[in-house]
Amino acid sequence: MPVDRSVLIATANELLKPEMFSDYCPNGLQVEGVQSISKLIAGVTACQAFIDRAVEEGADAILVHHGFFWKGEDPTVVGMKYRRLRKLIENGVNLIAYHLPLDAHPTLGNNALLADQLNIEITGGLEPGNPYSVGSIGRLNKPLSAERFGLVVAEALGREPQVVEGGDHLIHTIAWCTGSAQGYIEQAAMAGADAYLSGEISEPTVHSARELGVHYIAAGHHATERYGVQGVGEYLAKQFNLEYAFIDIDNPA
Repeated sequence: MPVDRSVLIATANELLKPEMFSDYCPNGLQVEGVQSISKLIAGVTACQAFIDRAVEEGADAILVHHGFFWKGEDPTVVGMKYRRLRKLIENGVNLIAYHLPLDAHPTLGNNALLADQLNIEITGGLEPGNPYSVGSIGRLNKPLSAERFGLVVAEALGREPQVVEGGDHLIHTIAWCTGSAQGYIEQAAMAGADAYLSGEISEPTVHSARELGVHYIAAGHHATERYGVQGVGEYLAKQFNLEYAFIDIDNPA
């Protein structure tokens, strides 16, 4: 049964609470399409390949983690941005995007569902006292070496992570934040984590890991952020009995 766009967005906003986050982009409806939504398609990023596939499959709305209109980007609608927007508007496809709220949701977010993939028991947030922390901390079900945990990550996510050893200790406690969150490694060390995992790595991260004595695992930006959008997409589809699909456009980053 179709659902009115305003009802779908209100439900997603109630679930994810975007008003609680200071984000780098607008959360919720970014591009308006048809009013009545019967088919929802989820994906990680609103790139051209994903939009083209979603249109081919008859989407009325697409739900993504990485949408449009980021702070600091060129606001002109030309070139790549124009082509993406034109495809959406010409086909009446709604673009719905949630960034930090999708990372932080305690059961359907990127961090929570990545923990499920890696058999990590969540014990709290990386930001003490903040119920909307975008990073998490938890425990492995059994202590592992950095090398062995890297193999667990590779098997679960289907790609080999970069592992930087911060000593010879086993991993009991681990902190993590999906995507380009390597800068939280110092917070992970302050929280007493044996290891820290994020999507991306940068040059200073290697030195930080070694000097802080914290193992670091870079598991891939795209690879770590495939799960939250599926969790929320499936939740919304079930709530309103919508046709639903997830389309994964591969990205090695």
